[in-house]
Amino acid sequence: MRPIQTKIGRRAFIKNTSLASGGLVLGFSILNACKPKQAETMAVREMPKEWFEINAYLKIGENGLVTIMAPNPEFGQGVITSMPMILADELDVAWEDVLVEQAPFDANLYGRQFTGGSQGIRRRWEGLRMAGATAKQMLKEAAAQAWQVPVAEITVSEGILSHDASGNSAGYGEMAAAASKLAVPEKVTLKAIKDFTIIGTSKKSVENKKIVTGKPLFGTDYQYEGALIAMVEHPPAFGLQLKSFDAGEVRSMPGIVDVLEIKTMEDGFKRGYFDTNAFTSLIAIVGKTTWEVMNAKKRLKAEWEPIADSTFKMDRFGTEMEVKVPKGLESTEAHYQKMTEMATRTGTTARKDGKPEAAFKNAAKVIERSYSCPFLAHNCMEPMNFFAHVTDEGAKLAGPLQAPGLTEPTVAARLGIPVEKVDIELTRMGGGFGRRAYGHYAVEAALISKEVKAPVKLVYSREDDMTFGIYRPAYYATYRAALDENNNLVAFHVKAGGIPETPLFANRFPAGAVDNYLAEQWEINSNITIGAFRAPRSNFMAGVEQAFLDEVAETAGKDPIDFRMELLERAKNNPVGQENDYEPDRLAGVLKLVREKANWGETRAGVHRGVSAYFCHNSYAAHVVDVVMEGDSPKVEKVVCAVDCGIVVNPDAAANMAEGAIVDGVGNAMYGELTFKNGSTEQTNFDRYRIIRHSEAPKHIEVHFVQNEIDPTGLGEPPFPPVFGALANALYKATGRRHYRQPFVSDRPPLVG
Repeated sequence: MRPIQTKIGRRAFIKNTSLASGGLVLGFSILNACKPKQAETMAVREMPKEWFEINAYLKIGENGLVTIMAPNPEFGQGVITSMPMILADELDVAWEDVLVEQAPFDANLYGRQFTGGSQGIRRRWEGLRMAGATAKQMLKEAAAQAWQVPVAEITVSEGILSHDASGNSAGYGEMAAAASKLAVPEKVTLKAIKDFTIIGTSKKSVENKKIVTGKPLFGTDYQYEGALIAMVEHPPAFGLQLKSFDAGEVRSMPGIVDVLEIKTMEDGFKRGYFDTNAFTSLIAIVGKTTWEVMNAKKRLKAEWEPIADSTFKMDRFGTEMEVKVPKGLESTEAHYQKMTEMATRTGTTARKDGKPEAAFKNAAKVIERSYSCPFLAHNCMEPMNFFAHVTDEGAKLAGPLQAPGLTEPTVAARLGIPVEKVDIELTRMGGGFGRRAYGHYAVEAALISKEVKAPVKLVYSREDDMTFGIYRPAYYATYRAALDENNNLVAFHVKAGGIPETPLFANRFPAGAVDNYLAEQWEINSNITIGAFRAPRSNFMAGVEQAFLDEVAETAGKDPIDFRMELLERAKNNPVGQENDYEPDRLAGVLKLVREKANWGETRAGVHRGVSAYFCHNSYAAHVVDVVMEGDSPKVEKVVCAVDCGIVVNPDAAANMAEGAIVDGVGNAMYGELTFKNGSTEQTNFDRYRIIRHSEAPKHIEVHFVQNEIDPTGLGEPPFPPVFGALANALYKATGRRHYRQPFVSDRPPLVG
């Protein structure tokens, strides 16, 4: 156990002294870890009637029930369950006595309510523990005063306060009123990890019953009396913009209320990093029902014209950027031609160790390979949607959103109202994967509502969603490795780029493990909008890096795992450079665990195995993929996964997360591809955009976690990237053919290398 300061800042911990139904109401921030160096004067203020507007809080009722608010938006990753589990454990309350609610959004009180980047549990771990421990300490002090005994003699178990010497005992509910009148203690003691009773045990999602019984949780479920339905029409190709439209026929169709142009961003507006929007001038069709609006949209007549080269300013979390948007109608064929051309040029040096040029020149063997991947669409199960009701008093919005705190100021700026007048209600999301971090659809809904002077529910069709942009970029990487006469790796060179961003991580493995190392990067501007896609950039680099390392290991005549372990041993004992991102011991740890659990040295007739391991989002994951051939078709029979993400809060939910990442990874590696012709996507729905089918998913998946006492790190994304490489390596063993271009199902011979 260790003491921890509770004074962590005005917005970080707010204790309210008012009573609610005779219970204790305690507000706290779980946004950041509460390190002692962050201590500052704590603010205490009266709880307002609308107490949902505090950062985060717990309520203890007179009957002992505890309500815990979960601040992060939920889209299936399980934070609405795991975050309250952390608090409940430190509070020492029985999980059966806990009720969980989704907290409302309030940027002033909750700060960065963001779901993404595998940062939820990591960022809120210590703050949640502190909040639970502080509430428990106040309840103990209340009991000590009531019984006139030393507080140190009070024990707690599952919400029951006891004093053995006097024989007194009471439930939390009996002491809640008295505890609410006490000052927040200066310090509290957190549990020793060995004393956890809820953390580390498997709990079902607190929303399972609501989901299976069809309760309205999602944005598409949202209902508001008198709300109209809206859909938008955007240009048919990237590189085009709206010129004019004729809505005469559409306006006369049944159920149609209005047809109008909306401009989502004013000229000169400095965008935030998540204000990505390919089409800022749209046609909105508003009507009484979805069916009527969909039919009207088909009859709309519009003219489009080419865009000109342009630039806009973007605030990248405090750093101003100028983004160039080129004119023209782009195509996949041209993309690959440009990328292969850039691959032959000298890139911008991101890292250089030793003398790689000389090492390659004097090498006994040089292996060079190039890899590429296409754009990918997110394809969340629930298409984009948002509700808005804009009046003179302000704007009420509701819908699925990963980053409400980043969308709210954009909505306010575009509507020309103070941020305080924008109210966003969070709904459960039917998938996110990065797509719902970009809130243009919320801005669109707000603008439409303002113009038609009515509440509006904006709905995207699947075709709207797939053709609107914000895709995983197309990437290209060239790798070179130099071996000496003893088959030791003496030089390593990676040059990576993409449209329109580079995927390079210059300081990740095998950086730090090779004396002579060079990392270069390049970019190609595009008018096709891109955005975060599960494990951004890593979802490409992990696969190609791990596929290349397998080929190097084969050339060196070494076992793939042994080869990696040798490099990690070097990175641990005699690292090259000072800026290596990863911890060699932890990366080696998942390789050791997956080797053990998969019985790596075992051979089975007809089973072909591939391995990979990767670090991203503060965590480590390794996979062994087993492929069998059914005729000429490869099938993934089994995947064994090892993850080091620190302490695992909810094991079953964590395993489910890894299983989903594995299935998602296999599907994208094998089939995922979005192509362009004359600026238009050639896949607009699932009839052409190939995703994995049930029969193609791995038949068996095992997930194992490294057991340690490291504070939790990321989990939503880390198991996803390594799948690509492990699958590529297994396919090579099964078919004798290396894959250099995703998706593997349509892979053609490499364009370079």
